[in-house]
Amino acid sequence: MTNTFSNDQVLLTIPMRPDMELAAAKLASVIAESMSFNDDQIEEIQLAMIESCINAFEHSQSPDQSVVIQYIISTNGLELKITDQGIGFNPTNRSKRRSSQPDLHPDMRKRGWGLEIMNTLMDSVDIMSGENGTTITMVKYKTA
Repeated sequence: MTNTFSNDQVLLTIPMRPDMELAAAKLASVIAESMSFNDDQIEEIQLAMIESCINAFEHSQSPDQSVVIQYIISTNGLELKITDQGIGFNPTNRSKRRSSQPDLHPDMRKRGWGLEIMNTLMDSVDIMSGENGTTITMVKYKTA
């Protein structure tokens, strides 16, 4: 069965609670599978979704303690928008923060790679962030 979607959308709101990122990743997996993504692509989408949700949970300080995720389905790919209402951040400062803290415990220096992982796994990653929250938009295109 071949599905032809033209910008269908699924909207999910999850609380910032342990393991809720897995629910968001599972839904992404189900949608990607229905779009005939291959197993490797589905795994990449799941991992990127988990990373983006964990970042929001750990760093946003969102007063409503929730993350809103849009899954936008099109004929050429899947677009994911992960939004929190937190304090925002400057994406260009992320590598400077890590390297400017050499006294961090070695385990803490290993952290902070979520955005790099997302960029590696997805075809496109865009970050819009300000004092009213952050939206990470990720796209995985279908291969011919």
